Amino acid sequence: MSRDPDLAADMARYPKRALLREQSAWAILVYRWGRRIENSKPGLFKNFRNRIYWPIFRIVETFTGISLPKNCRIGPGLRIYHFGTIFVHGNAVLGANCTLRQGVTIGNRGLDGPTPTIEDDVDFGAFAQVLGNVRIGRGARIGAMSVVLCDVPAGATAVGVPARIIPAKTPSNPVNSG
Repeated sequence: MSRDPDLAADMARYPKRALLREQSAWAILVYRWGRRIENSKPGLFKNFRNRIYWPIFRIVETFTGISLPKNCRIGPGLRIYHFGTIFVHGNAVLGANCTLRQGVTIGNRGLDGPTPTIEDDVDFGAFAQVLGNVRIGRGARIGAMSVVLCDVPAGATAVGVPARIIPAKTPSNPVNSG
């Protein structure tokens, strides 16, 4: 794991021996391996590893219920709690230290449509959906079962269907400071 600093950052957010205890770690491991393949020099060796990657990806996706295709871009420190029914679109971008829970979908709203960009330190509640050309700001929280169809500013919380935005708690925002 030390050869891949992103994987090391992911595993640092897990308990010891996570690969034995948490199925979500399997999905992250396969994702990081796929990214290394994707970023490697073109050629016969890359093609060979791709032929091995795809069946392993499908097996892990099936057993864990987590789809993290190698073409999506995910920063270091990803943590997935409560594996199952998690889908990240192949064109989505997630920043560092994001947290996903069961049922999270990050994808587009229509065929070949734009996908979300998630900044660092975003926390997703169970069954949260973020769809379309939206940006989720750094440190934002997406509430359980929320459907986010608009941008969420840094530090804010999105809740409801469709999601409404609760501004971040700041000294200049006394309405939401208590």
